[in-house]
Amino acid sequence: MQSLLQQIYPPRCLGCDTLVTTDFGLCGACWRETGFLTGLVCDKCGAPLPGEEAGEPVFCDDCLTLARPWARGRAAFAYGGTGRKLVLALKHADRQDIARPAAGWLLRAAGPILVPEMLVAPVPLHRLRLLKRRYNQSALISAAFARLAGLDHCPDLLQRLRHTGSQDGRDRDGRFANLTGAIRAHPGRATRLWNRPILLVDDVMTSGATFAAAAEACLAAGAASVSTLALARVAKQP
Repeated sequence: MQSLLQQIYPPRCLGCDTLVTTDFGLCGACWRETGFLTGLVCDKCGAPLPGEEAGEPVFCDDCLTLARPWARGRAAFAYGGTGRKLVLALKHADRQDIARPAAGWLLRAAGPILVPEMLVAPVPLHRLRLLKRRYNQSALISAAFARLAGLDHCPDLLQRLRHTGSQDGRDRDGRFANLTGAIRAHPGRATRLWNRPILLVDDVMTSGATFAAAAEACLAAGAASVSTLALARVAKQP
């Protein structure tokens, strides 16, 4: 049956729709243009850095300057090229099928920061945004990632209390100000996060303002520690 389905509906590249050999895959050209982050990266946010790994954590300029409330972070690929195209398709074009391969890309990036008993949770959407979009793209990828990693998942661990609007067009200070007090831990999920390491998952990290607000909410509710994982990182290539 599977073979028959593949003959009728042959696998196509997630990025450009050309024929590929496996389901939920990328063709060679799109793979090269996705910008997967490998090698030396910032231990706080996953941004690519020049140089080679030396066994010690290193940090980008932003993470040396800003007080990040989370402990460690990673990202699967840079926000550009095919990577940007995939994120936008997942977010705005109802391409929920992208969540499945995204889980594998996230697992490969997250390896160094995973710890036992970690609880995975998505960055929340406000209910008005969720009603309009019908799904939280971050919850889709966090659920798929948690299944693949064998970790607990709590899709409603956090709540967005007010509609903050888009972060596009705001400078760094504006992004942080816009998220102040906007996220809290779900009152009914306090026992799930208490004294546990939390892994927050989002589709894109730019300034880190959203991750910071979410991490602060987790820590205020009693989380032991917080780490972050983004599908894409907006950052300059080294």
